[in-house]
Amino acid sequence: MIRRPVAAVSAVLLVVVALVALVAGCGSDNGGAKTSSTQAPVAKVELAPDNAAADVNPTVPVSVTVGNGTIDQVALTNTNGKQVAGELSPDKHKYTITEPLGYSAKYTWSGTAIGTDGKPVPIDGAFTTLAPKNAVPATVNIADNQEVGIAAPIILQFKASVQNKSAVEKALSITTDPPTEGAWAWFPDDNGSRLHWRPKNYWVPGTTVHVSAKLYGLDLGNGNYGYSDLTTDFRIGRSQIVKANAPSHRMQVVRDGQTVFDFAVSYGEGNEPRNVTRSGVHVVTEKYEDFMMTNPPFYENVRERWAVRISNNGEFIHANPESVAAQGSANVTNGCINLSPGDAQAYFPTALYGDPVEVVGTSIPLSAADGDLYDWTIDWNTWTTMSALKGAPSQVVTATPVPPQPAGGR
Repeated sequence: MIRRPVAAVSAVLLVVVALVALVAGCGSDNGGAKTSSTQAPVAKVELAPDNAAADVNPTVPVSVTVGNGTIDQVALTNTNGKQVAGELSPDKHKYTITEPLGYSAKYTWSGTAIGTDGKPVPIDGAFTTLAPKNAVPATVNIADNQEVGIAAPIILQFKASVQNKSAVEKALSITTDPPTEGAWAWFPDDNGSRLHWRPKNYWVPGTTVHVSAKLYGLDLGNGNYGYSDLTTDFRIGRSQIVKANAPSHRMQVVRDGQTVFDFAVSYGEGNEPRNVTRSGVHVVTEKYEDFMMTNPPFYENVRERWAVRISNNGEFIHANPESVAAQGSANVTNGCINLSPGDAQAYFPTALYGDPVEVVGTSIPLSAADGDLYDWTIDWNTWTTMSALKGAPSQVVTATPVPPQPAGGR
């Protein structure tokens, strides 16, 4: 047996211990790295609005977003259990509601997200939308695809008083082709607030117009909110202007710059205010082949033919056989413009809603006292001060009209 020196044996033992320590140290580091790589983050679900949110405006963006994972299945249902329409992003990280919600309703999320760790995470939560004191309807005066005259204003009539007038104007847009300068103006309340838009000058014939009113979910003030959005697309027809000169006892119809009719007529007698045909730009609003007219105590339920209304104070252009002898030579009516039956029948089919009727030569001007369509008697500078947005006129631009969007999920 060969004996090794003690010092040599000690040296070998130290080397072995060092190697063991080194191996142990490497093993510890590898183990830590392996543990880190297996602890992947789980899915994180974010709701908008937040879970348990209350008094949510039904027009705000509504979505669920998943981080560190993807959406496996998801649904938002209303109080009646109806699923609200939505769209999942291509990467499956976000689901967005695509239709407006309803007022005074509770909405509930359900579904599952899958994290990058392969484990499911529930998608759940709920929120409630605001409950208005009143949901206020509004109407627009011109229908889709209607053709109107060159003086037609656009009128929004609300079924209640509007306090937040600036907010309403900001929610409105008028798009025309060709571009047309115009402005909104608030008129005195008449069974609710009313807002008119008209161009600075008469419309250009052939102009196409798109009106958009984003009123649903809009705070009108005093606890009232808009009932629904409104849109309409219409067209301006030919230019037709009635030139009505009372002292001349005649009336011309000028179409696209050419006089197509020159009628003998009779205007209001003018011996007292009630029977003065008002001077100013009237607007054709409606027409009837037969119309029962009443003006107590002077007459009641008198049948008139070919009646075209030009103001809400009872002024019409219509046939009157009883005044034919005076037509062309004297003014004897109670304020209407009388024509012979034949002339009235010839004019009647040519009249469009929105045609201007320019009356001159009488002692009393058309005004607010005569009804709601006295827009063109207001000069442009005054008109622009009637806007709630500092009276600034709006310059609209050419654009392709946008069709109205469905309002479901309610």
